[in-house]
Amino acid sequence: MKYILMDYVYEAGWPQLTRDEKEHWLGAYRAYMEAMSKAGVLKDSKGLQPTSAATTVRVANGKNQVLDGPYADTKEQLGGFHIIEVADLDAAIAWAARSPTALHGIVEVRPVREGTLLTTDIADYIAQ
Repeated sequence: MKYILMDYVYEAGWPQLTRDEKEHWLGAYRAYMEAMSKAGVLKDSKGLQPTSAATTVRVANGKNQVLDGPYADTKEQLGGFHIIEVADLDAAIAWAARSPTALHGIVEVRPVREGTLLTTDIADYIAQ
């Protein structure tokens, strides 16, 4: 089954780290990514630009509202994600716990639904 591991981090903390600390964390992430690759579970991985590059769009009363920044003002921001394919939730949790993000942020684990409303039977969505 596929799961998405979403890394929520304190974005403002990165610039406060020393060069040695940044090298340490980048090395830890590289080792984590290599371990998932070697295990054959990693299907995709992406990092996100900072929240300062985000744009939020909503439609209210028939008018577009476009705002600079993320939707929610929270302590942690979504920094990136990994899509893995493992046997079950316990295996996904084990990989999430190995993430360096789990030491200083939060890793949200969520099953990935195959397809969308455009690619699957609408009954699959109505039944839920």
